[in-house]
Amino acid sequence: MEFKHKSVLLEETIEYLKIHPDGIYVDGTLGGGGHAYEVCRRLSEKGRFIGIDQDADAIKAAAGRLSEFEDRVQIIRSNYCEMQEALAERGITKVDGIVLDLGVSSYQLDDPARGFTYRAMDAPLDMRMDTRQNFTAKELINTYSEQELYRVIRNYGEDKFAKNIAKHIVMARKEKEIETTGELTEIVKAAIPAKVRMSGGHPAKRTFQAIRIELNRELEVLQDSLEDMIHLLNPGGRLCIITFHSLEDRVVKNIYKKSENPCTCPSDFPVCVCGKKPLGKAVTRKPVTPSEEEMEHNPRSKSAKLRVFERI
Repeated sequence: MEFKHKSVLLEETIEYLKIHPDGIYVDGTLGGGGHAYEVCRRLSEKGRFIGIDQDADAIKAAAGRLSEFEDRVQIIRSNYCEMQEALAERGITKVDGIVLDLGVSSYQLDDPARGFTYRAMDAPLDMRMDTRQNFTAKELINTYSEQELYRVIRNYGEDKFAKNIAKHIVMARKEKEIETTGELTEIVKAAIPAKVRMSGGHPAKRTFQAIRIELNRELEVLQDSLEDMIHLLNPGGRLCIITFHSLEDRVVKNIYKKSENPCTCPSDFPVCVCGKKPLGKAVTRKPVTPSEEEMEHNPRSKSAKLRVFERI
């Protein structure tokens, strides 16, 4: 299956990056190389681009797409949480811009073998962003306790029927191991009242999102990585992050806010004594969202939000 993915908020991201031809830029979620291509196209021979992704299929696709810029491109198979170490190994301590597109790629969603989609009935329950990882969604669903499943679906799926869904999963796996996306989808459907299933999108969407986030530690990785990325930026360098659900967006917004005003002194102190200085400023006070035209051509872009931080 060919790796296809439409880069969301592409023009807006490139504009906010303010690319310097001789600069160093990093894409921590390389994917098919859509954002990367536009960055590389604007770099001179002295410029440098580093693409990071943990998905082998994405790396193969991006390598082909960026082949014309081979002299200025390095591609690394890793998680963006290891960006600082990966760059240091290559002699890079500061960069001029970083991009993160946190959405699941169209390829991952559309390839049933990857097990991300609730629309395929007989696909294996996988959902691993990095296939080198042994633990899959199947193991998660069949080994987590009812309380743990409830926590995951409630916190990461924000589903008001989380308790009942967790209960139905545990009941079903007592009969037989849950092995496919289709089996899980039917279990979730049975746990949600028929009246509710008729509106509000696919009933299994939130549960699948929750399992994927837990399995790949998505929010934990994001939370633990953003401050390091801000410290990697040169003065004037920008961090552009595209999120696709409120949980991610909240993490990004809060880290930006903390980095903009890190002072921990009580509000009634006349002057700051903690010594913590601002790292930069949020360029986008409100998130940038797709245009009507983009949403029409790419429905998966509807929930996308871009937030940008500039180092001082």
